[in-house]
Amino acid sequence: MATPAHPLDNPVWHALRGPHARFALRRGLALHYQREVAAFSAFDAGSAQAYADLAVDLPAGAEARLVRREVDPLPRDWIEVNCVRLFQMMVERDAIDLVDGPEVVPLVPAHAQAAAALVDLTRPGPFGPRTLEMGRFIGVFEDGELLAMAGERMHLPGYIEMSAICTHPQARGRHLAEHLMRRLMHAAFARGERPFLHVLPDNDAAIALYRRLGFEVRAEMQYLWRRPQGALSGS
Repeated sequence: MATPAHPLDNPVWHALRGPHARFALRRGLALHYQREVAAFSAFDAGSAQAYADLAVDLPAGAEARLVRREVDPLPRDWIEVNCVRLFQMMVERDAIDLVDGPEVVPLVPAHAQAAAALVDLTRPGPFGPRTLEMGRFIGVFEDGELLAMAGERMHLPGYIEMSAICTHPQARGRHLAEHLMRRLMHAAFARGERPFLHVLPDNDAAIALYRRLGFEVRAEMQYLWRRPQGALSGS
């Protein structure tokens, strides 16, 4: 009997079928996050019908962004826009210590503009107008400016993704990201959830931080940007 796939091999699918179902747009075999929340889409298994369903609710000319362990064959009448290799890292430990640091502020929709400005400056990854609604986001402010942030993005049963981990260039070296991640990880463990994250394989500084916090590479993932052509795009 084949071993069942791990839910983290297809995290968007399992998030939208589970704790993030409130953000899901479903069409047949395809699921999408509401676009202002996150730009990710998913299906359980690649097939002609799954890709046909995936195309229907995409904004005209937009790409479907898939996070999968497998690279499915590119369907006819679809274009490969981008394919990015990612390390998926997960924590094996069950607890983490908090450390002293500056005041931590919960980020709410009123902080969306400050969060977007920091994301634009540091480019930690995809971040939409309503991404702060996906989970708990926290930050450190100084003189009214957001210097560092981290948050929870994809939420699967038993797993929570750490994301938007970024620090203003002028505040680097102060261990603010570690301070924030420890807070988020401590809260996840208290809920019985295991933290995971995605990182580019050449981001040595980030990987070193994550390893210090107990993360290890679980799998190599693919971040696929694929777009339907012509009538399939809804145009």
